[in-house]
Amino acid sequence: MRLNRLQALTVVLVLALLVAACAPQARGTAVTPAMAPTYSGAKQESGGYADAQGSGTASSEERMIVRTADLSLVVRDAEGSVAQIKDIAGGLGGHVVDLRLWRDQEQLRGSITVRVPAESLDEALVKFKGLAVKVERESGGSQDVTEEYSDLGARLRNLEATEQELRELLATVREQTGKAEDILAVYRELTQIRGQIEQLKGRMQYLERTAAMSAVTIELIPDVLAKPITVAGWRPSETVSRALRALLQTLRWLLDAAIWIALYILPALIVVLIPIGGLVFLWRRRKKGTPPAKS
Repeated sequence: MRLNRLQALTVVLVLALLVAACAPQARGTAVTPAMAPTYSGAKQESGGYADAQGSGTASSEERMIVRTADLSLVVRDAEGSVAQIKDIAGGLGGHVVDLRLWRDQEQLRGSITVRVPAESLDEALVKFKGLAVKVERESGGSQDVTEEYSDLGARLRNLEATEQELRELLATVREQTGKAEDILAVYRELTQIRGQIEQLKGRMQYLERTAAMSAVTIELIPDVLAKPITVAGWRPSETVSRALRALLQTLRWLLDAAIWIALYILPALIVVLIPIGGLVFLWRRRKKGTPPAKS
């Protein structure tokens, strides 16, 4: 009879897990990330939910906003501007996420992505634009992830409650039955729930980081007026080198032709012309020595 009760309890818990995973979650109070100091003026409610990482429940007025910005700046020196951008981001408590530099027709171009604290984003944009000769383009965006974060918190609480019940059930099964198949059945469910919990926590931590640190992507365009005007791809030294190579090739051809004429063509002509000249000479002598015909 005890075994039947345990089996029935296991079935109930499995059904509860399925319902918790599939049913839509209630819209709860907006939850602030663990790094709540990023959001100035946020007031934490007492008695709110807190997970193992210390996440708290914030007032419903506080929103979790992921902000991004995109700049296209015309600068005199792309490499120098990169160093200045790094200094500005570091001074505000940020860091470089991505950096690319390349040459386009002898002009150095670049693209750099940095993350700065969300509360310092406006200050950072002003400083970044101050490095430019001209601001070619500026855009920004924001995404409110408060609802998603709140839903993740509600799902996390449900899963952690289910995990606790499964742990109690596992202890009961070990004490009362001790059957390996019953223990493994409960343990498999417990492992699955634990995996879902870790996934939710990972997503919540990602939202916390992206909301706390705003991403700024900056395209660096060289100022062509700051560089001397040159014809793209033209190098006088290469032209001189090509001209000298052409001259040497011409001289080599003429020398080769002179050698062929002196060592091959002239001897061949002499060999051919001597017999021909001898025949012509004999023919002329014979013609002179022949008496004229009598009329």
